[in-house]
Amino acid sequence: MTQESLASDAGPTYAPLVPVPDARREFRTGDAFALWFSLGIGLLVAQAGALLVPGLALPHALIAIAIGSVIGVVLLALAGVIGTDTGLAAMSSLRPTLGVRGASVPAVINAVQLVGWGAFEIIVMRDSAEALAKQAFNLSMPLVWTLLFGLLATLLAISGPLSFVRRFLRTWGIWLLLAGAVWLTWSLLAQHDLGALMRRPGTGEMPFGSAIDLVVAMPLSWLPLIADYTRFGRRAGETFRGTLLGYGIANLWFYALGAVYGLAAGGGDALLTTALAKAGGGLALLLVLIDEIDNAFADIHSAAVSTGTFWTRGSVPWLSAAFGALCTLIAIVVPMARYENFLLLIGSVFAPLFGVVLADHFIVRRRRIDAAALADLRGTYGFSGGWHVGAFFAWALGIAAYHMLNQWLPNVGATLPALVVGGVCYLLIAGRRRAAYA
Repeated sequence: MTQESLASDAGPTYAPLVPVPDARREFRTGDAFALWFSLGIGLLVAQAGALLVPGLALPHALIAIAIGSVIGVVLLALAGVIGTDTGLAAMSSLRPTLGVRGASVPAVINAVQLVGWGAFEIIVMRDSAEALAKQAFNLSMPLVWTLLFGLLATLLAISGPLSFVRRFLRTWGIWLLLAGAVWLTWSLLAQHDLGALMRRPGTGEMPFGSAIDLVVAMPLSWLPLIADYTRFGRRAGETFRGTLLGYGIANLWFYALGAVYGLAAGGGDALLTTALAKAGGGLALLLVLIDEIDNAFADIHSAAVSTGTFWTRGSVPWLSAAFGALCTLIAIVVPMARYENFLLLIGSVFAPLFGVVLADHFIVRRRRIDAAALADLRGTYGFSGGWHVGAFFAWALGIAAYHMLNQWLPNVGATLPALVVGGVCYLLIAGRRRAAYA
C-alpha cells in the first residue's frame, strides 16, 4: 500500500502546519462533548484517583478532585479554543509564541511523553482484560491482550479524529461508555458503605496541595494535543463549552470513582483493577475497557502530529503506525508502575508553557495569527534565528517556580502558581510585542 493510498483510506488529513479549511471544520458542541467526555473517562483516570487515598481522607480527596478539575478543565478548554481560532495542530500553534524553530522543543517533549502515555494506556487495558479473563475463564494471556489493544489503538490513530468521533463516538461508543460508567457507580453504591469510607481517616502521606496537582495533571496532560482535535471545530464558543462540560464531568466522575474504589479495595491503585472487575460481574469494566482504546488512539495520533511539526516529510498516517508499534513494544517490555511522578513531571513542564502560550494568544496577539509566516524564519515569528528567547525565559521561570513550590510548600500546590508565573513573566517581557498588536 502506498503512502498516498494509506492517507486516502484514513480520510481527510491535513499537515500540522496547514490550517484546516472552514469546509472541513465539522465539530460542533456535541462532537467536542463526546470526544472529551470519552477521553476524560478511563481506567487511567481512576488509577490516578486511587493514588489520592488513603494518604488523604476521602472527603479531603473529593475536595481536591473538585478544585483540581475546575482548574485543569478551564485551562484545557482555553487551549482548545486556540486550535479552533487558528485551525492548526497543537505544536504548530506554538510557533507564534516560541518561534519557528523554538516550537520544536515542546514538540519533541510532547512526542516523548505521548509515547509514555500510549504505552501506559495499553498496559492498563491489558491488565484489566487479564483480570476479566482470569475471573471469567481462569485464562491468562497478557501478550495477546497487549498486541490486540496496541493494534486497535493504532488503526484508530491512522483513521484520524474526524472518522473516530463521527463514526464511533457519536453513533454508539459514547452510549456504551455511559452505560459502563453508570453501572460501575451503581455497583459502588450498592456494595460498599460510602458513609464508613468517608469516616475513615487518612494517613497524611499525601499533602493536599500535591493532591490538587495530581488531579490537575490529568487534564493538563491533554493541553499539548487538544488543538490537534479542536482545529476541526466550527466556532470557538462551541469548542469551549463542549470541552468544559465533557471533560469536566468525566474528570470529576472517574477521579472520585477511582478514589472510592481504591479505598474500598484497601488503598492505592494496586487492587483497583481487581475491585473494578468484580463490579457487576465485570461487564461495566469491559465497556469502559472498550472505550479506553480512544485514549491510546489520541496519544498515538498526536505523537504523530507533533512529530510532523518538525519533521515535515513524515506522513501523519505512517507516523501513527510507527508510534503505535513503539507504544505496543514498550507495553510488552516495561512493567506497570506507579506513575504519580510522571504525571507531576508533565505538569511542571506544560503548565508554565501554556501559561506563556495562553497569555500570548489571548492577551498579546488577541487571538490573531499570520498563517503565512509559520515557516518563514524572516517573517513575523522568526524572532532571533527562529527562537523567541523571551518566551523561553518566561517558560523557564515558570518551571523553576513549580519545582520550588513543590519542594518547599507542597501544601500550597504548584501547578496554578507556575502557570501564572509563566504567563505574567511573558507579559512583562512581551510589552513591545503587545503594543504592536494594539
